[in-house]
Amino acid sequence: MNHSQEYEVTPTVLVYGGDALARLPDGRAVFIPFGIPGESVRVKLVEEKDHYARAEILEILSPSSPRIAPRCPHFSQCGGCHYQHIPYQEQLKNKQAILEDQLERVGKLSDPPVEKIVPSPVAWNYRNHIQFHISEEGHPGFLGYRSNQVIPIQECHLPDENINQVWPAMDLEYIPGLDRIILRSGEGGEDTLVILESSDPQPIEFSVDVPLSAIHRGPGGEIVLAGDDFTIIHVHDFPFVVSAGSFFQINTRVAELIVDYLLDILPLSENSLVLDVYCGVGLFSAFLAPHVKQVIGIESDPSAAEDFLYNMAEFDNVVLYDIPAEETLPYLEITPDIILLDPPRAGVSKKVLDSIVSLKPDLITYISCDPATLGRDVRRLHNQGYKLKGSTPFDMFPQTYHIESVNLFQRTLREV
Repeated sequence: MNHSQEYEVTPTVLVYGGDALARLPDGRAVFIPFGIPGESVRVKLVEEKDHYARAEILEILSPSSPRIAPRCPHFSQCGGCHYQHIPYQEQLKNKQAILEDQLERVGKLSDPPVEKIVPSPVAWNYRNHIQFHISEEGHPGFLGYRSNQVIPIQECHLPDENINQVWPAMDLEYIPGLDRIILRSGEGGEDTLVILESSDPQPIEFSVDVPLSAIHRGPGGEIVLAGDDFTIIHVHDFPFVVSAGSFFQINTRVAELIVDYLLDILPLSENSLVLDVYCGVGLFSAFLAPHVKQVIGIESDPSAAEDFLYNMAEFDNVVLYDIPAEETLPYLEITPDIILLDPPRAGVSKKVLDSIVSLKPDLITYISCDPATLGRDVRRLHNQGYKLKGSTPFDMFPQTYHIESVNLFQRTLREV
């Protein structure tokens, strides 16, 4: 196949993954990074399959009216952003349309009940967590777009102010074994946590000119180099202790909006039993607990489970099972009113989903960061008697193709 063949095409839609979709003269779909629907582009094929191809833009022949200049000089080279060339309001419209498309095509819903997308309060400098790879010259950077090559950077407009004060000040040189540097921002600059991930068991010499915490994570475990092995992230007025190895939502202000949404829409009462599966450090349990009879958390990650117990210490009505959901759910003899799911990007396994359905909750709230796996699980839940009553996208990840959504499933009257 001739990968160097060139075509003039007009993309018609953005698809999940960040690409624009067009058609080649032979009818095959061609996926084009950094394209915009409605513009005419000259592209070169870089990959061909029987039914589709991938291409790169050689020239924009007729720009689409929404196209704007990206803010970052590294855009289209590093793989961190996908939509900087699209105005923020257009990003929102496209993400809502993509979620609807995934629920239709993958979830098999003819008219998915998708609500209007909730924008991020800030479209830039929103990330409280970021991961840098290190080039052979010792410069921090990101993996290139669809490549394993490290692209050194001079600026980045996604991390919050605390992180952007730290990473340019890092005194680095090439260190064999140093794979990644992860930064997590707390409430103040002194709460910023630096995690040095290395294949070398010996701790790395590390210095910056600002106060922070730092740990070395290697084959021998974690070694504290400075300060603490955790940071504190405030959601509304609640201070969450988040250890180096624990997951936390990367956009704190959107996390607050999701919390507010759940408190507004869920039928909580003093008699409610809530099961929080994949509860992490307790982000949602902390706000649900004051309004219900009991919250039961399930979290298998040791770091997050330990943080959960610390963060939930003030609540007498919260308990935790710190073993995998697959091993916990089949043995629970409860009938929860609400099950809250916040799974990783891979979604919910069939075993977990079957166990959830067997508990017969009235309501399942599914927080998704991947509309494709959400669509798969929507279809599974529908087949087992749970109807999607509403799907609300939240823009947790501006400038990228990623889509967060909160999905409410109601149990139907028939037995499941």
